[in-house]
Amino acid sequence: MQIKCNVLDRQFQMHQEEYEEAALRVLRSGWYILGKEVEQFEEAFVVYTGRKYCVGLNSGLDALIMSVRALGIGAGDEVIVQANTYIATVLGITENKAVPVFIEPDEYFNMDAEQIEQAITPRTKAVMVTHLYGQASNMERIAQIAEKHRLALIEDCAQSHGARFGGKMTGSFGISGCFSFYPTKNLGAFGDAGAVVTDDKAFADQIRMMRNYGSRVRYYNEIEGLNSRLDEMQAALLRVKLKYMDELNDERKKLAAVYDRGIQNDKIILPKVRNGADSIYHQYVIRCKEREKLQEFLQERDIQTQIHYPIPPHLADCYRYLGHEKGEFLLAEQYAREVLSLPVYTGMTDEEQQYVIAAINAF
Repeated sequence: MQIKCNVLDRQFQMHQEEYEEAALRVLRSGWYILGKEVEQFEEAFVVYTGRKYCVGLNSGLDALIMSVRALGIGAGDEVIVQANTYIATVLGITENKAVPVFIEPDEYFNMDAEQIEQAITPRTKAVMVTHLYGQASNMERIAQIAEKHRLALIEDCAQSHGARFGGKMTGSFGISGCFSFYPTKNLGAFGDAGAVVTDDKAFADQIRMMRNYGSRVRYYNEIEGLNSRLDEMQAALLRVKLKYMDELNDERKKLAAVYDRGIQNDKIILPKVRNGADSIYHQYVIRCKEREKLQEFLQERDIQTQIHYPIPPHLADCYRYLGHEKGEFLLAEQYAREVLSLPVYTGMTDEEQQYVIAAINAF
């Protein structure tokens, strides 16, 4: 039996007629950029996230870059970020010439809220928190600290569509909730796509201008902008999938529960969920001190796994200029050595999952 880490076509097949109808509607409309489909998706995503405004963009990275820029954060300014996040989070900072200030994660793979205050300096302008692997971060505490120190709070929600903390949706705590709709995400498009959600009208207007060359009216450019527009096709297809978002997330939670119950191996550390937090299991991430041996053992049995992520950003070649050294963030570096993402996807059968569990227990 061959088990892939991600299987995308089963999700399409579940609602194939609706996807095809939406795609044909766009193709026949003759309008492909910034039209009714984008507006309707933005309206639907506002309702889903509980925010007032949504701006559809080309990618989650653009959402991060533009959020930092719209807040006026730039050269010499500092933004606090967790050391085990994906590189895109940090790029959102450095693309604006600002400085990422790394802190350690907690036992749930998310930002350790208790380390934020000691990282604050007179140059600190924001906290950028990532809801890694689909679990909501400790947002009550993080929001309290940001408010106390008058720091902007930016949420990287690329992996947390529908996850909640204290019943409140991720993306609704800070001034900006930044979403990626890359195809493998729980709310994945059929190409690149992203969005920013906010309750601040002026901020939303700034992002809206920025995505379209800095203009409200065509050819009248008020600010230096980008070309980062969610296209009509992706918006139409995302609106179909959004209707089933809670159902799709519930399926992943059930798959995670099966792994939780089934994996019985002292070499394996299972993921934990914080009290008050919710995880939609974008990834089901275990830890193992013999990670490479385990991955090879599973690959020999045609079970594909992935490592999210093998190199923490502070040790990435592209950030050598920041001057960080190995050993500065011990927990983040330990996670990079030990984490392994198991197959979890829409339509995964019990037979497939039991095959994975049996292999892990045999390791």
